[in-house]
Amino acid sequence: MTSRTSVRPSEEDRRARAAVAALFFTNGVVFANLVPRYPEIKTALDLDNASYGLAVAAFPIGAIVAGLASATLIRRFGSGAVAAAGMILTSLGVLMAGMAPSVGLFAAGLFLGGAMDAITDVAQNAHGLRVQRRYGRSIINGFHATWSIGAVVGGSMAAAAIAAHLPLGIHLGISAAIFAVVSLIALRFCLPGADDAADEDAVADRDETEASLRAGVSPQVVTTVVALVLIAIAGTLVEDSGNSWASLYLSGSLGAPAAAAASGYIALVGAQFVGRLIGDRLVDRFGQRAVVRAGGLIVAVGMGLALAVPSVLGTILGFAAAGFGVASFVPAAMHEADRLPGLRRGTGLTMVSWLMRLGFLFSPPVVGFIADHAGLRTGLLVVPAAGALVVLLAGVLRGRRDPIDRMADHT
Repeated sequence: MTSRTSVRPSEEDRRARAAVAALFFTNGVVFANLVPRYPEIKTALDLDNASYGLAVAAFPIGAIVAGLASATLIRRFGSGAVAAAGMILTSLGVLMAGMAPSVGLFAAGLFLGGAMDAITDVAQNAHGLRVQRRYGRSIINGFHATWSIGAVVGGSMAAAAIAAHLPLGIHLGISAAIFAVVSLIALRFCLPGADDAADEDAVADRDETEASLRAGVSPQVVTTVVALVLIAIAGTLVEDSGNSWASLYLSGSLGAPAAAAASGYIALVGAQFVGRLIGDRLVDRFGQRAVVRAGGLIVAVGMGLALAVPSVLGTILGFAAAGFGVASFVPAAMHEADRLPGLRRGTGLTMVSWLMRLGFLFSPPVVGFIADHAGLRTGLLVVPAAGALVVLLAGVLRGRRDPIDRMADHT
């Protein structure tokens, strides 16, 4: 085993790092511009909670359908080009959804946006890994923190547009135009040339995933993969509570003004940013297992109390607690999945990345069905339940690692 020491980055490397950060930021900001405006879309289309939940599930359906195509596209066109093109198409899907005159077109726009978002997500991570390899030290978590900043900015842009009574089409059209330009500028400064073999191996396509599974894996690895997928799904379910339901719950059930109702989503993604910013240091000190287990407890208790004693401020704080607690769920599951014995490199990561989107798929219709029969407050009990599930499953993650183990992660 050899360790990789930090090297002085070149000007090209620094520009590429800024470009990847811009792509992550754009990926966070575009969809976040739509989320706080869901209540007015739901009202305009005259949807009940169940129908609305089924419609917004089109976004993760698109992601699941397209997710395994990422590796093929990256190998043909390069991760930078795929990330930039995917981001522009995501913006168009979000714009289409926001301007849709019918529930069918609303769902179609979300399907397109979700499909392109999934491809963009893998591609920008792959390009981030190329840049990280040039730096010789970990910088990937900083990109994910930048995504969270983008989500906060996007949610704030939407809140400002609502407060200014800016029509939805104009608001999302401006957002799509601005961040399409940002994506094209970022592409100009991405690393040139094709991804090398080491970067391509970080993801597996459909055929490679199936071949790895047919080769045979131990029951213990299968059990671990299932547990990791459930942890990641719990993370996406908590995130979806902010995406799909925070604004509706605050404006509908609690009577908050429309602009203030956006604060629930902003609080969740803002606290998630803080959790990701300090996550690496916490993991190095306490281990993935302890950090994720503590995060599950924070989600369960924080959101549980907010639902037990409902108020506008308490609910916003509850979503903030959920965002902070969930910050480590998906990164921890992906990190562990990428190092499972008996699987081809990239297979475990690809499986968890793909299957975790089931949380985004099933959460909206399930919460919507419960909300129509027992109220949205009851439907949101899935959030503390997800936190409790993670507390139980966190044992599959690694405990505190010694310096040699940490060094191996950058070899």
